[in-house]
Amino acid sequence: MTYSAFDHPYLSGLLGDEAVAAEFSVAADIRTMLAFEAALARAEARHGVIPDAAADRITAACRAFSPDVAALRRATAADGVVVPELVRQLRAAAGEEAAEYVHFGATSQDVVDTSLMLRLKAIAELFSGRLGALVAALEDCDRQWGERPLTGHTRMQAAIPITVGDRLRSWIEPLLDHQDRLDAMDADLFAVQFGGAAGTLDKLGDKADAVRETLAEELALIDWPQWHSQRSAIADFAHLLSLITGSLGKFGQDVALMAQVGEEIVLAGGGSSSAMPHKQNPVAAEVLVTLARFNATQISAIHQALVHEQERSGSAWTLEWLILPQMVGATAAALRLAGELAGNVRRLGLV
Repeated sequence: MTYSAFDHPYLSGLLGDEAVAAEFSVAADIRTMLAFEAALARAEARHGVIPDAAADRITAACRAFSPDVAALRRATAADGVVVPELVRQLRAAAGEEAAEYVHFGATSQDVVDTSLMLRLKAIAELFSGRLGALVAALEDCDRQWGERPLTGHTRMQAAIPITVGDRLRSWIEPLLDHQDRLDAMDADLFAVQFGGAAGTLDKLGDKADAVRETLAEELALIDWPQWHSQRSAIADFAHLLSLITGSLGKFGQDVALMAQVGEEIVLAGGGSSSAMPHKQNPVAAEVLVTLARFNATQISAIHQALVHEQERSGSAWTLEWLILPQMVGATAAALRLAGELAGNVRRLGLV
């Protein structure tokens, strides 16, 4: 049993997503935190902040590093963040000559936030691909049945005749816009976090900007000045997640209503009922509505997490850790289910 339906032993069959779960695993988080530490050492060596030999040793230690996860767990309970213990272990692995240069000039939030950005970037690429596949499936439906008639409905009442293509456009066009926004984030949202103790990079002096720029290049992220307490990028990403699930929820709601009418759509792969064997429940369509409403409720929590007091907040930062992975998980499940639902359409429109 777990606290989350997204990785529950059996609810995850409906709501889980292995690809996204992997990006929020311990292994992925540690891998990207170590990527930050190795890239930081190389960037600082390039600008003469630390010796080249130390950077080489730190990079090698990061590649071979195997953390004591139990110790990380115990230390996080006291420190509120995993990085102090991770850095302690990494310094031991790097050896005495390089230990003092591990994590030089950085702070815990630099590591955690940059790790998050690296993983969100990979997730955005995954989601863009799924949106593209879903659009292709819906466009295939348009080619097959787009000219067939449907009854348009306004305010849940029969209105005027429309075509299947008219309704498909209301599903497809928002998805194309969401895909464009996801793709644009690669150039304007996924940024390195590197500000040091209070966001001023005080230990690097006049080399601070150059090191940060090189660090961003090493990690293939955008070079931004520190954003410790400026969380609009996180809110923007969460907002887009809610837009995606909202559009998929509209798709699911429409399909469920069409299935209720019975003449407008034929679906394969419906869910069974324990009491009524004749039924084929449109489970995927229903859950798309659920996930849209779930993410809509989480947006307010993400906006609460915008309130970072002074140069760093522990409470608002922790709130992000609770909310954002759940929103990503909901979006992953929605995209998977929408793809399955589109693939199960056997007919659209009135005969």
